Amino acid sequence: MFSKPKTPEEKALSVTQLLRRMKNLLEVQIGETWVEGEVSNLRKQGSGHWYFSLKDEGAQISCAMFGARTKQGSAALVDGAKVRVFAEASVYEARGQLQIIVKKAELAGAGDLQARFEALKRKLHAEGLFDSDRKKAIPGYPRTIGLITSGTGAALQDMLNVLTRRAPWVQPVLFPVRVQGRGAELEIAEAIRKMGEPERFGYPRCDVIIVGRGGGSIEDLWNFNEEVVARAIAACPIPIISAVGHEIDFTIADFVADLRAPTPSAAAELAVADGAELLARLGQLRRRINRAMQERVSRYQTVMDSFRRGVLQRGGERLLREPMMRVDSARVQLARATRASLESQAIRVNEARMRHKACHPTRVIERRLERLAD
Repeated sequence: MFSKPKTPEEKALSVTQLLRRMKNLLEVQIGETWVEGEVSNLRKQGSGHWYFSLKDEGAQISCAMFGARTKQGSAALVDGAKVRVFAEASVYEARGQLQIIVKKAELAGAGDLQARFEALKRKLHAEGLFDSDRKKAIPGYPRTIGLITSGTGAALQDMLNVLTRRAPWVQPVLFPVRVQGRGAELEIAEAIRKMGEPERFGYPRCDVIIVGRGGGSIEDLWNFNEEVVARAIAACPIPIISAVGHEIDFTIADFVADLRAPTPSAAAELAVADGAELLARLGQLRRRINRAMQERVSRYQTVMDSFRRGVLQRGGERLLREPMMRVDSARVQLARATRASLESQAIRVNEARMRHKACHPTRVIERRLERLAD
């Protein structure tokens, strides 16, 4: 009357069978439905598929939108946005991961983090902290560069590798801080303040400071959206390059900093000139100077050779003829003027002698005796 109980081997399901049953149950029992939450950690693949998380204060779920650009409302999917998605509940069997396949999306209103971001952005912009005229120029050839980042993160190694390769003469100065988690923003702001007044705190003075970290979700990067960090960057007397996350990530620190780099590696490249390029440029300048000097020397040599071989040998008398004539003319004029002057002086002396003779006492007595005789 009763069937023979199944052995454990006969009752066991494979992992694939179990997940497939779970997937079937989800797709049948829940199927397609609307889900509301905040977008986080959005990743856009080159294949056109987008992956992200949808979360609220109590939980989160993985989402996939295949061929996202062709789907309705895909533009609403940005990190921090609060959205409503129409999706199908499913299981990603390869990972045993619960997920929803998004068919369309619409904006439900800005998420809490995004709302805080926009509010602080408007406030600081109104105060002029984003103005280009207050941004400091990044020095072209820094000798010392400050690095404010995690002491154990990949971002630090990326920056050090770039600095070593491009400018091995540059001295990096690390100020290690937490770049994620509660209170990390206070550490970042304090590090900026101390590196801005290095002599007071016993640090070497840097020519430029890089503040940043590697990529992550909007929550991971949030410490760089805090007001205390923004005001520390604005108050720092040393130029600051922000390098937070990846190229698609923007934080408040990026808007306040003197220069924004898309990644930490790019920040290091923007901070220093490439040593190999400098050497190549110096080589070009050296060759240009040598060529210009050789051309000038050659030109002067040609002129000297021309005088030596041509003008002085074949036309020396012609060159001296006119000066010699001027000398002869001057000699004649000098002799004539000397003779005329001597003749004039002789006449004047003779006239003076005649006047003196006429006034001699003997002549005077003779003239008076002649008058008395008459």
